[in-house]
Amino acid sequence: MQEPFDSHRGTFVPAVERLWEQTEIGPAGLDKAELDALLEKAIELYQIRSYDKSLKYFTRVLRSFRALEDAQGEARALSGMGLTYYALGNYGEAIAASHEALAIARQTLDRRTERQALGNLGNAYRHLNNLPKAIEYKQQSLDVAREIGDRRGEMAALNNLGMAYKALGDCPTAIAYYEESLALARELEDPQVESQVLRNLGNAHHALANYGQTIHCYEQLLAIAQHLEDQPLEMQILKNLASACYTLGDNDRAVIYQHQRLELAYQLRDHRNAAQALESLGVIYETLGDFQRALDCYEQRLSVARAIPDSHLEQQAIDSLKTVCYSLGDYARANQYDQA
Repeated sequence: MQEPFDSHRGTFVPAVERLWEQTEIGPAGLDKAELDALLEKAIELYQIRSYDKSLKYFTRVLRSFRALEDAQGEARALSGMGLTYYALGNYGEAIAASHEALAIARQTLDRRTERQALGNLGNAYRHLNNLPKAIEYKQQSLDVAREIGDRRGEMAALNNLGMAYKALGDCPTAIAYYEESLALARELEDPQVESQVLRNLGNAHHALANYGQTIHCYEQLLAIAQHLEDQPLEMQILKNLASACYTLGDNDRAVIYQHQRLELAYQLRDHRNAAQALESLGVIYETLGDFQRALDCYEQRLSVARAIPDSHLEQQAIDSLKTVCYSLGDYARANQYDQA
């Protein structure tokens, strides 16, 4: 089963484990096979981000495992609930469910559920900005993953430790963890995970003003996005690449990346991204002293703003056009925009 990333948060969230034995008949006609089917359904709903429905299934499974007095099944259902509460942004409930799962997993010596519960706790505490606790639990999750040879769990813990240290402002430590996680993602040939870790790594380098390394990460990420044919991701990466190149003073590359972004925005009919790319191109051309091309970009931006329509964006485009006209001494043309 593919292990999902929470792309919004940059956090690696390993999938719920599926290791139940399909034996024993429980009270009231319940048997393990039926519970496994319900648990599979809960996992599938979680994976397609139908979190409210997933939570209902996990809750039902939890009650049934408790009726069977199956402690290991109870811990796994609680761990799944912890993941789902986390995805819903209900971090208090995620922590409560994961603490229960952790206690039972340690009693039953279920190391995989222990690792998962520790990871859930670390992620939830990070979002509550309790970074010392987040790091404590994430480190324990990493230790358990290594002890049991869980490479994906190790990859998740390394990435998530990087997230916590970056939140602390310790970017060098974050980068070290991201690089270890990236190496595992490549070893496991998982491009989805590799792309998310590269994004996190690029952001950490950017925070340290290591723009050369930032560009190196984003260029690798761009290649993955193009391979996966993920055009919205590709457009976002092109934006970040152009920004980093512009910061470095590499205006020629910045122009290339913004034009590629603009082309994708037009293909996807994403007017707002198109307007942003045109604005950025206009700024770069102004920096280069190429005022005619800057005017062309701002004219196109004005047309896009009117097509949306967006009066605020339209006024911004007009203001940019007037500024360039004043720079050229073309006051008559500037006045025309006031009358438009």
